[in-house]
Amino acid sequence: MKIAVHGASGFTGGLVVAELARRGVEAVLVGRSRERLRAVADAEVRVATLDDPDALAAAFAGCAAVVNTAGPFTRWGGPVLRAALAARVHYVDTSGEQGQIHDVLATAGPDAERAGVTVVPALADDGGPGDLIAALTAARVAPAREILVADLRLPGGASRGTARSMASIVGRGPLEYADGGWRPDTGGHAPVDLPGERVEVAPFPLPGVATVPRHVPAARVRAAMRADVVKLFASFDPGAAELAPAVLDEATRRAGRWCMLARATGSGATATGVVTGPDPYGLTAVIAVEGALRLARGDARPGALTPAQAFEPAGFLDALVPHGVAWRVE
Repeated sequence: MKIAVHGASGFTGGLVVAELARRGVEAVLVGRSRERLRAVADAEVRVATLDDPDALAAAFAGCAAVVNTAGPFTRWGGPVLRAALAARVHYVDTSGEQGQIHDVLATAGPDAERAGVTVVPALADDGGPGDLIAALTAARVAPAREILVADLRLPGGASRGTARSMASIVGRGPLEYADGGWRPDTGGHAPVDLPGERVEVAPFPLPGVATVPRHVPAARVRAAMRADVVKLFASFDPGAAELAPAVLDEATRRAGRWCMLARATGSGATATGVVTGPDPYGLTAVIAVEGALRLARGDARPGALTPAQAFEPAGFLDALVPHGVAWRVE
């Protein structure tokens, strides 16, 4: 089995290549620079640029799936997805960009079904676990009336790729799902309680608003993030993003910890789910590879699906536990 990694010479791409090697899976490194790709690993290299769709599709040919790690996905994700569909190859990406994720889920389904493949965006440390824990939490109070998905990570190191993605989305503003459709979220949020801590949060364009309403029939779905982290990401205009480090050293990565919370309210009942883990970038690679391999095994039906539609939520989260992830719903 071969898994193509688009953007393999980037920070997240290199971590995905390393995770595939750890699992004994052959990686095909895809990008625009042969020299940079060869420096990543002793693996097959296929050079293709975004402006050459035929070459890009040929680069994915013969692979079981492609993991797209090259953001900002709002700018650069479309050609990679179309090439994967042309090559009839399953597709996952590590996007955390709400608008792009929404667009993929809204438009890519028919082409994916015709190609007989599955498209799953948002397989990163926020979108994947956030969608999965929201599905499990909502099931506790079904039918859920309102769902909040919150990213409660502490401020920490951000790579240049993350900074570029944040710069591409903060100007669009966050969406909420209400009254059967998506609209700008202009409201505030009450603080979120964690054990021993009350966290001030603010609206933020997280993937969950794009994913959760597609499998949970809630009247309203909103997203929030720690207020101080929102301020940090809001500072990433395109110029400032280029000043962020291209690669975070291992000590900085290991010092980080991510935490996704889902709170579901039903008729007289509330449930809260939390999933947390170390090393946001390293776990993003684990999550993306886990998803790609499950698609390669035929675990999901063809179409454009959210993580919780493609994979059994508890089983997927349990597969992350050996990597330091913990989750609970109460």
